[in-house]
Amino acid sequence: MSTFTVPATLIHPERRDQSLVIDLIVDTGATYTLLPAEVVAQLELPTPYERPAVLASGERIIYRVGEVRIGLAGEERVTVFFAGPPGSRALLGAVTLEQFGLAADPVHRRLFPVPGLLV
Repeated sequence: MSTFTVPATLIHPERRDQSLVIDLIVDTGATYTLLPAEVVAQLELPTPYERPAVLASGERIIYRVGEVRIGLAGEERVTVFFAGPPGSRALLGAVTLEQFGLAADPVHRRLFPVPGLLV
């Protein structure tokens, strides 16, 4: 499966003057959005919680977790993120995509709107 990136604005959830535009790799295999440690530090995002995660290699790890406001596709939402290690790649995970009502089209390298399921 091919990967692609989308530009997003990351905003501190309580201090809107702290923001940063970055490219996020669309990763529908990732449950949560992952932000590199440098981005978390630059935006001074609090990470008050820990949550276990499983990497693609199968390795189990504990990550710090927090919330960030994301501007994407003309809308903004507060979403959960995992604070990755320094130098990690910023990933846009499935939870955030679902919060925005978006799905990935890897062939055309774009996000597109999808209806919410209430079944």
